[in-house]
Amino acid sequence: MASFRFSQTVRQFGSSAVQHGKLVATPLQVFGIEGRYATALYSAASKQNQLDAVEKEMNTFQGLLKTDGKLAEFCANPSLQRVYKKAVLEEVLKKQKFSELSINLMACLAENGRINKVGNVLSTFFQLMSAHRGEIVCTVKTAKPLDNAAMGELKTALNGFLKKGEVLQLTTEVDPSLMGGMVVSIGDRYVDMSMATKIKNYTNLIKLPV
Repeated sequence: MASFRFSQTVRQFGSSAVQHGKLVATPLQVFGIEGRYATALYSAASKQNQLDAVEKEMNTFQGLLKTDGKLAEFCANPSLQRVYKKAVLEEVLKKQKFSELSINLMACLAENGRINKVGNVLSTFFQLMSAHRGEIVCTVKTAKPLDNAAMGELKTALNGFLKKGEVLQLTTEVDPSLMGGMVVSIGDRYVDMSMATKIKNYTNLIKLPV
């Protein structure tokens, strides 16, 4: 039953979104409810050659959620009827000149009581688009900001993990609690080289019975 309802939801993105019930293969495997909707949007936009246009609209909507408190509250409010939410969102997005694909996504989320998860859906869709462009997202946390020399060495080392055609998307964060070293997350890899973790590991070893 659940898969049947989901298939109905996917078909609502447009008549050309799904052919013979098959979705376009995504460049990245995503999970959960947000993964389903993001995959459906990616597939529909891909088949209509509107990936870039839809991504731009999703960025615009995400921006509205961040700057318009009333819109964010409206989407998160569980007391409002689904039909009302759907009608309002359709009206707002049509005035913003959004495409039918983007409008249908928001309408489906509202109609199925999932509009409160729109932020997660957008984030997942952006992950798919990033993977589509061959971008490898990397986050590096350090106890102190890196100087130019250290940043250059870091980028050189990280680029060594990339395959041909992949592009590094590096974000750095400062977390004093690390005490030293760094924590690196690149793609599906995670390496903790922080001093705090080393001290914790040493402490645990000391506590072991002799």
